[in-house]
Amino acid sequence: MPNPVRTDLHTVDDSSFPYIFEQNATIELQSGKGLVRCNIYRPKGSGPDCKVPVIATYGPYGKDTFYGDFHAKSFEEVNPAQKSAHSAWETPDPAFWTRHGYAVVRADEIGIGQSPGRLDTMSRNTSEAFFDVIEWAAAQPWSNGKVGLLGVSYYAGSQWRVAAMKPKGLAAMVPWEGMSDYYRDRCRHGGILSNNFIDFWWNRQVVSNQYGRPCDEEIITNEKTNGVGPMRPKSAPESLEGTLSAEERAWNRQDQTVDNRRHRFRDEEYYASKEYDMGDIDVPLLSVANWGGITLHLRGNIEGFVHAGSEQKWLRTITGRHDLPFYYREEVEIQRSFLDAFLKNEDRAGWKKGHVPRVSLVLRQGDVSFNNAAVERPYPRRPEKEWPIARTIWKKYYLTPRKTLISDIDEAWISPQREKLTYEALGSLENPQLIQFSSVAFRDRTEITGNIVVHLCVSATPEPGGPTPSDIDLFVTLRHISPKGTEIFYTGTAGDPVPLTKGWLRVSLRKVDKEHPKHREYLPWRQYASTDVLPVIVGEIYEVDVEVWPTSVVVEPGGQLVLEVASGDTQGCGIFRHDDPVDRSPAKFQGRNHVCFGLSLVNYIMLPVIPLEQSTDTMRDFQSSHSRVERGLLRCPRNNTSPHSLSLQRR
Repeated sequence: MPNPVRTDLHTVDDSSFPYIFEQNATIELQSGKGLVRCNIYRPKGSGPDCKVPVIATYGPYGKDTFYGDFHAKSFEEVNPAQKSAHSAWETPDPAFWTRHGYAVVRADEIGIGQSPGRLDTMSRNTSEAFFDVIEWAAAQPWSNGKVGLLGVSYYAGSQWRVAAMKPKGLAAMVPWEGMSDYYRDRCRHGGILSNNFIDFWWNRQVVSNQYGRPCDEEIITNEKTNGVGPMRPKSAPESLEGTLSAEERAWNRQDQTVDNRRHRFRDEEYYASKEYDMGDIDVPLLSVANWGGITLHLRGNIEGFVHAGSEQKWLRTITGRHDLPFYYREEVEIQRSFLDAFLKNEDRAGWKKGHVPRVSLVLRQGDVSFNNAAVERPYPRRPEKEWPIARTIWKKYYLTPRKTLISDIDEAWISPQREKLTYEALGSLENPQLIQFSSVAFRDRTEITGNIVVHLCVSATPEPGGPTPSDIDLFVTLRHISPKGTEIFYTGTAGDPVPLTKGWLRVSLRKVDKEHPKHREYLPWRQYASTDVLPVIVGEIYEVDVEVWPTSVVVEPGGQLVLEVASGDTQGCGIFRHDDPVDRSPAKFQGRNHVCFGLSLVNYIMLPVIPLEQSTDTMRDFQSSHSRVERGLLRCPRNNTSPHSLSLQRR
């Protein structure tokens, strides 16, 4: 039976902390179908006579779970100025923001922590409840009526959907490393199930926080999902209305690990219910993308920026781990400058006047190792007016049977006789099956910044005595080789070494909707609908375009690029494996895969090359004309600086 709803849980503490701490305030949902509980952290003195703007978050990790217990190793490295007694994973720190005149509303998602109800993460119901949280926060007597959204990962991804619903009071949003497309960015890369991260995330971080769960109940992990990382600690409080049996909790949740395996197409109700129109977003937007997030959030931040309907929108790229840059001093000051402009009307940097560049890119260059913010400091930052960069030269490098990448199509010309390069299907991280195509050493310094597409001619054949394959999974990786001949790795989501970027495609879902307004030559647009499934027949050759996620790198003279075509995960996937035995069934995929060459069978990678001279001039102009922006953005004492300031004056 459900626990009786208590009405005596809301407490107010105005003496123990440098701010007023209200715990377990109740928000009645406008649908009349439940409630959400939240914590409120607001400046002392705030009230009807001193109203303040609000930063709101809504998510599944437990509003009362202390960051230092949820992921102790990460918390040790967080900027000390962003730590307090109420620090929580991937959310703004209340002590800092209340000190700067903001209230912070942190809500437990329905079915999480102290919020009863059915747990159904990332669903339409979840977004509708978040909508109610925002409107409630805007209407409180201590609120000035303006609400901003700020958070990392889940607390960023949820912003896109709720902003498209246009809640009253929403004034600005900062989705910091947050996917905007549930299917394409997170669950099914190119139609292939990204199962391992979903398992890791669901069991350690979400279902472990479900309303009614005993705090001492064991969290189930396996060899792929155990180890160091975020996980609900035993110190997290139980639901104050009491615990529920395991059976009742199982009945009262929508299990993402099951649903994503069961459903494969965007036109199924499960995925379709999570869709929305990015063009409906109309509030000021600062989208922050991490070049190292090549398996989860990067694509979503860039596509969200491109397609959001907001007239006032900015894109900023960063590097570093997924957990730490959000709290770097200089990044926090950019967050504050942006929110001050639109929630307080204090526009020190000139966001509303066009003084802040629409796009701010950090450029990865050199071999500086990974997972070390200090050594990434030399990366320069450059402003741009748009994405993709207007002066981009889309240059094709052609694959050859000699396993090379050639920029001159005449040099890459293939003889009339067909040739194949063969590799085994169903490769894995432990047993990779792949072909690598290497460029010659670059003669000139070359910048590559933007979206990438790989065009391949592929086929499948069975193994002797094996099943007849009826599909092909393509895993594409772009790697950067230094002039010394060693691969250059970059900082991935968890601090792991990652290559430049990756892309995926299930060949039966190769159909491209060229009439769709979001289709571009450099980003093939697919609907991934059940009606789009096309046959894969042994002996037939299929020409496919593989969407590869955006990247930015400067290749030095003597450096090389390597394009890797594989049948499964390879180095750099981290915990984002695609190895579900149902989704990648041997009955369907086992066999041999081929990249085919011959007359009319042209294979290439199309790279976004940025003319270097113009890039240098742009940076120089920016240094001289935008120093006043920096003075507006960065006005507080230094402590624990980030590797990337908007400033270029000290570079």
